[in-house]
Amino acid sequence: MILRDDVIAWIRAYAAAIADQKDHLTRLDADIGDGDHGSNMDRGFQAVLAKLPDVGDKDIGAIFKTVGMTLVSTVGGASGPLYGTLFLQMGSAASGKLELSLADWAAVLQAGTDGVVMRGKAAPGDKTMVDTLAPAVAALRAAAARGAGLAEALEEAARAAEQGMAATIPLVARKGRASYLGQRSAGHQDPGATSSGMLFRTAARAWGGHA
Repeated sequence: MILRDDVIAWIRAYAAAIADQKDHLTRLDADIGDGDHGSNMDRGFQAVLAKLPDVGDKDIGAIFKTVGMTLVSTVGGASGPLYGTLFLQMGSAASGKLELSLADWAAVLQAGTDGVVMRGKAAPGDKTMVDTLAPAVAALRAAAARGAGLAEALEEAARAAEQGMAATIPLVARKGRASYLGQRSAGHQDPGATSSGMLFRTAARAWGGHA
C-alpha cells in the first residue's frame, strides 16, 4: 500500500529531481520552446514544498489538490495549467483516501492523464507530456490487472515512461509552442514529456521497497 506519508515523500523526491534536472529541462525547452520549462517547474515545486507542512494531516486527495492549485498559481506557460490539471484530477480521484493500493494509484494517474488530455487537447504522437503519461499509465494498469507487486508495477511504468519520453525525439510537434517549428521540432526530446517521465521514475525509487 502507498500511505499518505509515502505520497508526501514522493512529492519531495520529485521536487528534488526537478531542481537537479532544471538546467537539462531548460536546455530541452530552449531547442523547441521558450527555454523556461526547467525554471518554471522548479519554481512551482519549490512553492509546493513550502505548502507540504500545511497538508501533512490531510487525505491524499487534498494533498494532490494543494499541489495542483499551487502549480497553477506559480508555474508559467502551458506547464502550469497542464501540471495543475494533472494533480487536481489526481486529487479528485484520491479524495478522502489515506492510502492507495496499486489499482488505486493506477486509477488516480489515469484520472490525471485524462484531465491533461482534455485540457491540452493532445493525443499520443503529438510530442507532449501525453506521450509519456499514456504508456506509463497503461503499463501500470496492465501490471495491476495481472496482480503484479507494487515495486514491479512501478518499475514497468517508469520504463514505459522513459520509452515514451525517448519516442518524442523523432516526432514533429503538433501542439504547443514547439508546433510552430513544424519539421524543425523533430530530433528534439520534448521537455514536458521529460519532466512527466520523472514522475514515474521518482515513484519507483521512492516506493520500490513497498509490498
